Amino acid sequence: MKPIIAGNWKMNGLAASVAEVEALIAKFAGSAPDDRDVLICPPATLVANLAAKFSDEAIQFGGQDCHANSSGAHTGDISAEMLADAGAGFVIVGHSERRADHGESDAVVRAKAEAVLRTGLTPIICVGETEAERKAGKALDIVGAQLKGSLPETVDNIVIAYEPVWAIGTGLVPTNDDIAEMHGFIRTKTRKDTRILYGGSVKPGNAVEILAIADVNGALVGGASLKAEDFYPIVMAAQGED
Repeated sequence: MKPIIAGNWKMNGLAASVAEVEALIAKFAGSAPDDRDVLICPPATLVANLAAKFSDEAIQFGGQDCHANSSGAHTGDISAEMLADAGAGFVIVGHSERRADHGESDAVVRAKAEAVLRTGLTPIICVGETEAERKAGKALDIVGAQLKGSLPETVDNIVIAYEPVWAIGTGLVPTNDDIAEMHGFIRTKTRKDTRILYGGSVKPGNAVEILAIADVNGALVGGASLKAEDFYPIVMAAQGED
């Protein structure tokens, strides 16, 4: 299964950030490996610029969120159609920061995922439990409920990202056994060919170990994706297609 290494820049990045993409391509000696998908999801302000500038490179670009509607009176929002028009190939939906900061429910996440599919793009649907939920022994129940409520009926072209909320940006990482258990559980809830990414404090120092775990088909990387020198070794740590 072809792994995906996706960088989520979150609310970081200005026009000058194009230099980091150029530096990443330079580290690939001009061509990213074709046995893995390399994806960067910058702020919406940069998607069109980056997608156009690097259209001949083996790096793809995506959005960090979208509205469920294709157009309308939704000030400040962006539609999946707009992201497709800008050159995006993927869209992250349901990230825990969207769920927490904007109160997005599973139903909202599902509607967004369906909008992404409607546009022909690939949604990266995020799920994950809080620290309190894990300590209470409810991690599988919480993620199972999120999957049931967030996944669209059509699952032919989706990616799932498991991101334990308590590990995002904290430096904390679940044990390998915890990751394997959750990814194995998610696998039972979706198709065998659905790629399942792990996210949560993925760094150059732990990427090889995490990406070697069963049913981990790539990574959704936050802060470490902002600098080419950090993101490159994570991309190269991915296991190539069998």
